[in-house]
Parts: sequence; structure tokens; C-alpha cells
Amino acid sequence: MSLHPAENRGYRELFVSGRQLIGRWARLADALEGSGAEGSLRGAVEAVDEMLEALDPLTAQHGLHSRVAAQGTGARIGFARSMVLDRFLERNQALRLAVSDLEHLTTLLAYLARVSEDRGHPELARPCRSWEQRLAAEGNAVRDAAVGLGANPDAAIEALDPSVVGRAAHRTAWAMGAVGEWIDRRAG
Repeated sequence: MSLHPAENRGYRELFVSGRQLIGRWARLADALEGSGAEGSLRGAVEAVDEMLEALDPLTAQHGLHSRVAAQGTGARIGFARSMVLDRFLERNQALRLAVSDLEHLTTLLAYLARVSEDRGHPELARPCRSWEQRLAAEGNAVRDAAVGLGANPDAAIEALDPSVVGRAAHRTAWAMGAVGEWIDRRAG
């Protein structure tokens, strides 16, 4: 039985989003080295990579291939997020926002399991349920690490990227926030 368009699109989204997480989170783990968060990030990266490796041949049996376009696009998105957007963030912001990447994957896996079950593809549904549970546990560890950064608030608000460009981007974000606070005080 062929994949329903909902399955096809969902699995392609899973491959794009998973590869994006791998690229972004590996760089985030490097940036947060010594914070205590890097271990949970690296564990999640490893789990997502294993998931993609496990699901790729299963979807290929249904004519859905992901190696070049879907996973390549995800890798490029992850690189862009790391090299552009994350440079504006504080260490705690980057980690807290990263949690949503994994939440997206676990929700998508639950959705795909449901669609695959209803479409009569138990060979896809079972691994999706299993990976949903494993990634939820990884997500809890990353969430706990994000909360743990609150124990050292001075370090938590440091620029994620300590390079000259990163510090400039961080100062720009801080200045925009200060202007917003000034406007809100005047309006209040």
C-alpha cells in the first residue's frame, strides 16, 4: 500500500526537521560546553540521528526517499539558524528555544504513528511510537538542563556566540529589547 499524502509529507517534514535539529544542536552543544547542558544536547542529537537512520529504509520501502533533498535541506536550515539567528540569543534563550525543536519532532512522530496505524502501516507506526517515547525522554533531559541554567543567571544571559559578530548581534538584540521596554513604560 502506498503512503497517503499526509504520511508522505509528514515523514519528509520529520527528515527535514530531524536533520535541522542535528546540525543546530551539535553547534549549540559546542557553544554551551561547560554549562552542564551539552551532554543532554549531544544525547538528543545522537538519538535523532539514530531515528533518521532507522526510519529511512522503512519509508524507502514505500517509495519515500529522504537522503538528498529532505535531509540536505534540513542540514542547511540548521546551519542557517546556528550561524545567523542563534547569534542574537543569550545562552539560556538558545537552549530554551531549542526544546521546541524536539517537541516538534515528538508531536510529529505521534501524528505519523496515528496516520500510519489508520492507514494499515504497522511497520511504520510501531517505530514512530517507540521513537516518540525515546525523544520525549531526551526532551525532558534538555528541558531540565535549560531550567538548570537558571542556577547561574549571570552566565545564562551571556551571549551564546562569544565571537565579535556574536557579541554585536547580542548587543543589537539587547538594544532592541531596551527600546521595547522604554516604549512599554511610556505607554503604561
